[in-house]
Amino acid sequence: MPMKIPEPILRILIAALVILLPAAAWAQSCSFGVSGMSFGQVDTLSGAQTSSTATMSVNCSGTPLARILICPNLGTGSGGATASARQMLSGSNILNYQLYSDSARSVVWGAYFWPYPARAPALALTLGVLGTGSGSATVYGAILGSQGTVPPGSYLSTFSSSHVEFRYLYTTSSSCGTGTGTIARPSFNVAATVAANCLVGTQDVDFGPKGVLSDNVDATGQVSVTCTPGTTYTVGLSNGLTGTAPTTRRMTLGTQAVTYGLYRDANRSQSWGNTVGTNTVAGTGGGTAQNLPVYGRVPPQATPSPGVYTDTVVVTVTY
Repeated sequence: MPMKIPEPILRILIAALVILLPAAAWAQSCSFGVSGMSFGQVDTLSGAQTSSTATMSVNCSGTPLARILICPNLGTGSGGATASARQMLSGSNILNYQLYSDSARSVVWGAYFWPYPARAPALALTLGVLGTGSGSATVYGAILGSQGTVPPGSYLSTFSSSHVEFRYLYTTSSSCGTGTGTIARPSFNVAATVAANCLVGTQDVDFGPKGVLSDNVDATGQVSVTCTPGTTYTVGLSNGLTGTAPTTRRMTLGTQAVTYGLYRDANRSQSWGNTVGTNTVAGTGGGTAQNLPVYGRVPPQATPSPGVYTDTVVVTVTY
């Protein structure tokens, strides 16, 4: 009568047979993939860093329970690099970014073959009892801040061919300082879009304390516009809360009012309103603040009761 080995013992025997296979007969083989890193639309005027990630995946086979060291070297990419940043290109325009091996984005992901201090991270993968294993690692990216002078456009850097050199080998070492091992060259892109954008700031028009309104009372304020380079814009000013025209705006205190006007020129001859092409101010962005004076005038009029008179004017930037 045949003897049946209980299932738990059968599993142990099979595992033991796999472990006893000669290690030298198994050459390691790894395949890699790297997802694209897309930053989407980037607001360069904010001055803040923009973050994104990509995923590196690996599948290996070889000697059961062997340790494979993976050195995923990433060079400059097609956009090039400096000592402080990698670069994406849109024509001849440059957008600075960097790749990192840590989520804090403090350790640059580099290569043994590029001229900068950062090197590739050392990643270890231990194969299972069947001689296979897989894993993944995150590539952290950041578009550097303070790039307000970068023009709008689609920016790209491609990692392929000589820009990518993933090396792997059996070893107990944890150093990726030399170019040894089998080579794989996966490819991926890093991309971002810099959108046209404008920021606006204001400085109040303050006519100060006045007595009888028998003469012109003049004051100056300011609208500050910051737009991405090459972005055309117009700046309009509303008629205020109760005004009827650019030169008949009204500062109020309860039911009483002081009439005033806002102008584009120091002579107070060109009114500043909200009709594009008629009484607005036009400009072209350069990535830095452009200061536009706002000239105010209170004309002679019947003087209302003493008090603080105010109005709110909405600034509209069209681009």
